[in-house]
Formats: sequence, C-alpha cells, structure tokens
Amino acid sequence: MVDISSVDIILKKCEGILITPLSESTYLVLLALYNGPLHGYAIIKAIENASQGAYVIAPGTLYGVLKNIEKQGLIETTEAEKDPRKKKTYGITDPGKKALDSEYNRYRNMIKLTDTILQDRE
Repeated sequence: MVDISSVDIILKKCEGILITPLSESTYLVLLALYNGPLHGYAIIKAIENASQGAYVIAPGTLYGVLKNIEKQGLIETTEAEKDPRKKKTYGITDPGKKALDSEYNRYRNMIKLTDTILQDRE
C-alpha cells in the first residue's frame, strides 16, 4: 500500500508569479507555443493536429485563455498586425516555459503515483 499522506499539491512561485496547477486548456496553449510564436488560429490547429483531433479548443475559449495567461506573464504578444482584424502572434515567456515544465513534472508524478497505486490493486 502506498502512503499518500505526504503528497502535496505544491504552489510554487516562479519569478514572482504564483504557479498553481494549470487548466487543461492553458497547458495545451503553452505547449503549442513551446517551439515558437503562433497566432490564434495556428494555436488551435497545432493542438488539434498534434493530438490527432483528441483536443479541440474553441476560439472563444482560446482567446479567454490567451488574455488570462498574457496577464499572468506566461505569454506575450510578439507581433500585432495593423489591419482591421488585428491578428496577434503570441510567444511563450521564460516564466511560461517554467510553468509548463513544472506542470509536466506534476503530471509525470501523478502518473507514477497512479501506476503505483493501481499495481497494488492487482
């Protein structure tokens, strides 16, 4: 049997930003931006293509996430077109990469814990 009493959900400060567990959509957006800046529609398509259609983010959800994580300093606008549609390109910041890496490690630890517990049941 595994003692999970010592397992904590850790809140970390990353360059002055409180990092809590990321929502799934925030995680996916940061992941899509990890290898370089993208505009909104390209973020949607990158997530959809990489997941083979398993994850699809609606535009309304995406732009809400982008606004929030830009405010948190996890992404930044790298380019904004001056046409009437105002297409913006977003890039992940160093704190955004650190938050993504932290969340990735948290997921790995949760999977490891789950595997350990499920093995005990067999």
